[in-house]
Amino acid sequence: MATTVNAQTVVANDEPTYAGSRYSDVVAAIFANPYQQVWGGAGEPPLPIYEVTFSSVFGGVIFGATRHFLNDSARTLDTGADLRWGPDRKGFPRLVHPNGICLTGRWQVTEDTPYSGYFRKDSTALIVARYSTCCTETHRGHNRSLSMVGKLFPTTDPGDPRPLRTANFMTQEDIGGAKSVYINDADLRNAPDVTVARRGASGFALLTRVGMTFQKVDREGSQRQLYQIAELGKPASEPTRTPQFMRLHVSPRQPKIEGANLDFRNEIMAQIFDRGDQLPKRTLTFDIEVTDDGQTSGPQVALKRTFQNWKRIGAIVFDNAVISYNGDRVIHFNHPIWRDDRNDPATATRVDGRKVR
Repeated sequence: MATTVNAQTVVANDEPTYAGSRYSDVVAAIFANPYQQVWGGAGEPPLPIYEVTFSSVFGGVIFGATRHFLNDSARTLDTGADLRWGPDRKGFPRLVHPNGICLTGRWQVTEDTPYSGYFRKDSTALIVARYSTCCTETHRGHNRSLSMVGKLFPTTDPGDPRPLRTANFMTQEDIGGAKSVYINDADLRNAPDVTVARRGASGFALLTRVGMTFQKVDREGSQRQLYQIAELGKPASEPTRTPQFMRLHVSPRQPKIEGANLDFRNEIMAQIFDRGDQLPKRTLTFDIEVTDDGQTSGPQVALKRTFQNWKRIGAIVFDNAVISYNGDRVIHFNHPIWRDDRNDPATATRVDGRKVR
């Protein structure tokens, strides 16, 4: 089902020769094969729901993570590729966040900040994001962990012909799950809480094993640093200045979409589209907030984080979205490697594909 955009895209995004991507190619890829040709249209098939179980992630191995998941975890850190087509041109199944929706729009910082790169005031970038759930559940009213990851392209021209290196970020609700009724209620942070007990016995075993695997390939699995954004477009001679924490929250001006047992993917589409109409009608805005003041307490399976002095610095405005096969299987978001000092690349805990600290 995966669609090859063009031969030049393959060269620009294939491993290990990644040298950047064109925004237009990435957007074309994720819109190439939607599950519904017109969202909510008459006769369209239901959205697929990919299950996440201990067996699907670890191949049924109980003692010790399988080599497959270990390699997959390392790859998210070591490859910068924005599109991963795979040898059969069908991409790769996501093992933990398989059900998602992709969005496109703009990242805009409008307030003064002490930070560098695209955290600086007046920074504007094109963005491709993926909103998903951790594990299987997609419907409101159930325990699920909503998440949004994004990649910033340092341009405002959707037709920019240059391959551009992107900056990626990861944000999520409590990794153990939450019962946010609306996407409007969810606080998505780069440093979420972790309440594994909310998953029950089977979920506890799965998330515990996932966390142990992440720690084998990197120092920190429950927090993703933001230095890629702070280094995007920055002169090499300028010091990196990165906020420690970021929170994304749906703008209070955004309406709430009603509906019992509503799938979050349909909820997001309804923010932008009318059912049965292929043209976007509205936008979906997330406020960007940052702070350097936060504390973490508790064991790894019950982490609690508290914060002070959140400051809104801008917004992400999405004007289009798609639920597609390539959005679930082909687009890739590089996970920033942990640094002991988030502003100093020399303190990275993983170098040349190996954990060194």
